[in-house]
Amino acid sequence: MDLIIGAGVSGISYANFTRDDFLIVERDATPGGYCRTTKRNGYVWDYSGHFFHFRHPYIERYVCQNIAPESLVNAEKHTQILYNRRYVDFPFQKNIHQLDKEEFIDCLYDLFTAPEKTPRTFKEMVYANLGKSIAEKFLIPYNEKLYACDLDHLDMDAMGRFFPKASREEIVRNFREKDNASYNSRFTYSRNGAIEYIRSLLKNIDESKITYNETLLKIDSIRKIAVTDRREIRYDRLISTIPFPELLSKTGIAFPDGLFSWNKVLVFNLGFDRKGNDRVNSWVYIPSKEFIFYRVGYYDNILSDDRMSLYVEIGFPRNAVLQSKSDYLDRVLRDLKKAGIISNQNLIDYEVILMDPAYVHINRESLLAVSRYKERMARHDIFSIGRYGSWTYCSIEDNILEAKNLAQQLIDRSPVLSQIE
Repeated sequence: MDLIIGAGVSGISYANFTRDDFLIVERDATPGGYCRTTKRNGYVWDYSGHFFHFRHPYIERYVCQNIAPESLVNAEKHTQILYNRRYVDFPFQKNIHQLDKEEFIDCLYDLFTAPEKTPRTFKEMVYANLGKSIAEKFLIPYNEKLYACDLDHLDMDAMGRFFPKASREEIVRNFREKDNASYNSRFTYSRNGAIEYIRSLLKNIDESKITYNETLLKIDSIRKIAVTDRREIRYDRLISTIPFPELLSKTGIAFPDGLFSWNKVLVFNLGFDRKGNDRVNSWVYIPSKEFIFYRVGYYDNILSDDRMSLYVEIGFPRNAVLQSKSDYLDRVLRDLKKAGIISNQNLIDYEVILMDPAYVHINRESLLAVSRYKERMARHDIFSIGRYGSWTYCSIEDNILEAKNLAQQLIDRSPVLSQIE
């Protein structure tokens, strides 16, 4: 029997693809993990924006097969950057020609005179590839707000394919031939929120094999027994989707302090009584530390609703002690007004969500450690998958592919890959 820890998208996906009997243990009262939705007072909100960027048509067909086609929106992404109180198209490095003349010249000069240096960290990579001005005007301040850490702590490839790379030639060409395409130029979303993807996947399995409000306490990897707050469960294989350092602790594997780090994100979902001025953007990046949030997303623009519905994200260090929610709400509303995103709209409803962990900090030490510890646990039939289970930066589709890949490899009894590219 396969014991699956966590009824998020990775755990449920694995249950979809395995041929073995399974049991899913979920500590919360409902499935979905961070892929959840609140529907209230006419608003549809997720645990922040969860939009599916499908690269593989067969995965999209599989995930969406139990969702009413008329409820799906296939949207073209439109994103901008709020920079010095004006909007610049994303990605910043390909649209420096939209800046004021002097700033444009600074960016262009630094781009072509950046000192040659082999980068080791994310910050060094940005300076080396794009120059001082592009780095310091957007990429450094924005990502410091997002990750809530010194960017020298991150590996140069911490964002992988999700970092909007552009050569000097592509940047110059974009001055005349606009091309802001990225990995997520189009995305799919349900009018009923991201939970519909979870419900679709759940329809393919026996839901009686999921138990809720049950928390994993420890794992005896030798005897193959998982201890929860309710019972002891014997398993043949254990598939974990919980955060990787948490799994190590529950398995009794010691690891150095500080080896794994992450940020946490406070998300405000806000519903207003009428539309705002922005009727186009899917989301907006905000690098300035003048504003508390690093990103604002528009559910109403994606779903063509007649009332403004936003998600607003604020990054914090892992150990930050947060204030009261009302204090942050007041600051968020003030900053939204200062940024011109809201004016005289009235707030009808809101909710606050803390994502902890949110974005993991990927560096050379953590990459090596995850690989090493995964190999060690695999010898005892313990496998860790998912964004937090593999301690990585990936899309929801990547989680599904990793689960599918692991299920197939266990069927074939072939070596287990630690990550799907």
